Amino acid sequence: MLYTQDRSEQRKFLSAAWQKFLNKQVLDPLEDQLTKVMEIHPEYHILIQNIESDYFPEQGEVNPFLHINLHLSLREQLSINQPHGIQEIYKKILGKTRDTHKTEHLMMDCIAEMIFSAQKNNTPMDHQAYVECLKSITY
Repeated sequence: MLYTQDRSEQRKFLSAAWQKFLNKQVLDPLEDQLTKVMEIHPEYHILIQNIESDYFPEQGEVNPFLHINLHLSLREQLSINQPHGIQEIYKKILGKTRDTHKTEHLMMDCIAEMIFSAQKNNTPMDHQAYVECLKSITY
């Protein structure tokens, strides 16, 4: 159910997966991926239970639901090497940071920038600009 445009449904799915994890219930593969990201973000453990909250980046707030989904998006891209060459870029950034979590966060900034730009300008996502953003991290 995570692959939906409905914000409420996405949040319910994530919150339910986290609750299943806490209750030591069997997780499906997607729930397992979500909870692995949640484990490395203890600051979201309480927040994830409130699916109705709004978050305002312009006020310095981080949306935990968006953040977790950005981790998942990046991990999916890495697993299939799409856009082409992203695995190599990841390795270069990791070589600089020596920290997988920090590397993901740097790369997620580029995903977020691409999404924000597309929404702001009401245009399709610019995958070339995304790749260029990723490459700029390696220099």
